[in-house]
Amino acid sequence: MPKVLISDKMSPKAAEIFRARGIEVDEITGKTPDELKAIIGDYDGLAIRSSTKVTKEILEAATNLKVVGRAGIGVDNVDIPAASAKGVVVMNTPFGNSITTAEHAIALMFALARQIPEADVSTQAGKWEKNRFMGVEVTGKTLGLIGAGNIGSIVASRALGLRMKVVAYDPFLTPERAIEIGVEKADLETLLARADFITLHTPLTDQTRNILSAENLAKTKKGVRIINCARGGLIDEAALKAGLESGHIAGAALDVFATEPAKENALFGTPNFISTPHLGASTDEAQVNVAIQVAEQLSDYLLSGGVTNALNMPSLSAEEAPRLKPYMALAEKLGSLVGQLAHGALTSIAIEVEGAAAELNQKPITGAVLAGLMKRYSDTVNMVNAPFLAKERGLDVREVRHEREADYHTLVRVTVNTDAGERSVAGTLFGDAKPRLVELFGIKVEADLAGDMLYIVNEDAPGFIGRLGTTLGEAGINIGTFHLGRRESGGEAILLLSVDQEVTGDLVEKIRGLPGVKTAMALAF
Repeated sequence: MPKVLISDKMSPKAAEIFRARGIEVDEITGKTPDELKAIIGDYDGLAIRSSTKVTKEILEAATNLKVVGRAGIGVDNVDIPAASAKGVVVMNTPFGNSITTAEHAIALMFALARQIPEADVSTQAGKWEKNRFMGVEVTGKTLGLIGAGNIGSIVASRALGLRMKVVAYDPFLTPERAIEIGVEKADLETLLARADFITLHTPLTDQTRNILSAENLAKTKKGVRIINCARGGLIDEAALKAGLESGHIAGAALDVFATEPAKENALFGTPNFISTPHLGASTDEAQVNVAIQVAEQLSDYLLSGGVTNALNMPSLSAEEAPRLKPYMALAEKLGSLVGQLAHGALTSIAIEVEGAAAELNQKPITGAVLAGLMKRYSDTVNMVNAPFLAKERGLDVREVRHEREADYHTLVRVTVNTDAGERSVAGTLFGDAKPRLVELFGIKVEADLAGDMLYIVNEDAPGFIGRLGTTLGEAGINIGTFHLGRRESGGEAILLLSVDQEVTGDLVEKIRGLPGVKTAMALAF
């Protein structure tokens, strides 16, 4: 039974889902990093919010951990590169609090437009300063959207409903998608020059850090109002304060800060500045939604291999997983085979699919091939860290999908380029979806890839099989299966033998010494 730790406070719905699906769950919150390190080794899954910091040190102590699930969008508190290197899947729940966060941005926009917080304080203090709080309408104004993903597109729809014009800057926004959500795609400088209001909806990355820098804030329209419900660090807070004090910026509302919890900040007390304590996702509905989603996603992964909203591996739905499982088994064996047989440094790899395999999600197949291939470098490789290891080694990975008629109902081919030239293997699924090798280095050969095996290239001449059998018999090695392929009679032949005992290096050397043998290697699957 898989075991999951919920280390941050979240809706009890999460624990209910884990238990209903047969997963053991412990709810232990408020632990220090050292306390978490002491217990994390017992768990297969970890469900967190923003409080738990999943550092490299925590991951090193997590000897059984397979997946981390963040109930929410931001994963600044997870060391994703370290998790990837360790082979741990990292998931978030990007849709559970999207509406809530978008609504909070709209609420702050109205609060800025009508100076609601200041007017409330003044009125409750017994003043009646009706002429002091002269607001602006949002109708007809231009909203500049920095980030037009899930949350940004919701904000756009709400703003369009308010009869605003929406200009969006997002490098990943296609012209077609811009038309679909009703926004005008623009570069950042154009947005800064035209926007009456600016809202930010982008993750914090090296590319987005201080995207509203002092230089960019100076390019904004005089009287602009700025709202950030995304991530602290997107705005240069000192420059924002200077812009508010000079009057160039008419108002700013931040739900997030560079340092949180923001119990003190230079912006506090600045005129026309509104702040909230990271409330973007703080509604009853959102808290329940993200808890349900993270529990369902972790359960799917631990029970069936389904991967949803993963940040460091391809997604694979719980419905897809059973259908793809035999293909992934085949792909991993092919990757392992070519990894064991290909000599020299690998420079590139191509994964080709045709027939039934071409109709499936190819990303998990590619991941499985890389997992098998990278085992030549590490014993702890899996589908999560294999792409990371491949990239680290400079391996160029190419995916090819063929719609042509195939000799087999389904086929996966793996081709690598090495210092010694190109090497290719291909396999299919036989009978009850059992993986089967059907081609090895251009030679037709059918073989199961399992357990201990011998790979031999020899001259196709009478008497060789007898000499090989004698050599194996004298070494006490029993042959399980025997697979032979050749290009032509009397030419080069390939033998793949499954054996019941591990083949030692000394025995391999003896086989290499037999007349006609060109290559001999022990394989293991």
